[in-house]
Amino acid sequence: MENYTLNSVTLHMEGLTFTEVSVYPVFIFFFLCYLLILVVNVGIMALIFIDKSLHQPMYLLFCNLTVNDIVGNSYLVPRLLIDMMRPPASRLISYYECVCQALCSHIFGTTSHTVLMIMAFDRYVAICDPLRYPSIMTNRMVIKLTASAWGVAFVLVGILLGLTIRLNRCRTLITNPYCDNASLFKLSCESVFINNVYGLTFTVVLLGSSIGSMVLTYTKITVVCLTSKNKSLNSKALKTCSTHLFVYLILFFSGMLTIALHRFPQHSDFRKLSAIMFHIVPGSLNPIIYGVQSKEIRKFMSQFFQSGKVLPSL
Repeated sequence: MENYTLNSVTLHMEGLTFTEVSVYPVFIFFFLCYLLILVVNVGIMALIFIDKSLHQPMYLLFCNLTVNDIVGNSYLVPRLLIDMMRPPASRLISYYECVCQALCSHIFGTTSHTVLMIMAFDRYVAICDPLRYPSIMTNRMVIKLTASAWGVAFVLVGILLGLTIRLNRCRTLITNPYCDNASLFKLSCESVFINNVYGLTFTVVLLGSSIGSMVLTYTKITVVCLTSKNKSLNSKALKTCSTHLFVYLILFFSGMLTIALHRFPQHSDFRKLSAIMFHIVPGSLNPIIYGVQSKEIRKFMSQFFQSGKVLPSL
């Protein structure tokens, strides 16, 4: 019979299951991924702020993704690495820390979508209405778009977790490698009907808005490129839009894999791993993809390394 503890402050994290042989290679892999996330995201963000030629709306909006990737992974991966080195019985976490971790996790996923939506709007204006682009995408507009991307995420996630923390808890086992909303409301023995309805509505609205904005934006961009005879415009559109679309598809399919695996309880280990990769993969690849595709960033890096070669000889 399951033991019940009412509103316990200490929770038990199930985490990932490893053999003694595999735990160290997996630990090293996650540690190197986290190190890569910090280095490339901080590096790209520093380049954007240092080089004035990168003070463009596209790159300033992209900084939101780098901040989101750093914060989202910093609240998840270090705790995950610590738990991997602990025996299963010692993987304890306070309820309040669990709520904070769930908040960061859902803010990460939601903000990733909202930021990519406002970046899609930026690409739409730049390609479909280039003459008005400077007057539309002003610094004030960039600030408004940034505030809306984060503000919408905090409001939606705040309501999501607010509905959960109102529930009394009778269980203490978190069956995930980290805390999220579903893990928290599954601790309750009360009715979670409202939580399920809002959670489903939240997911449908977010993904529907995200997919809809991408389809609408890229349909209009494609029409403009097909009807335009400007090869320079088409080439620029292809480069910037392919980068943005590739980043979005990585995020989308990483999230869909995690959602799909919830339908197969027998593959819980794969579901846990995919939930972690949903944070790690976009955080690692986003700045690399933008860095490789951006002519301005490649030029800055080339000048930086050339100056590094010249300085020692002086």
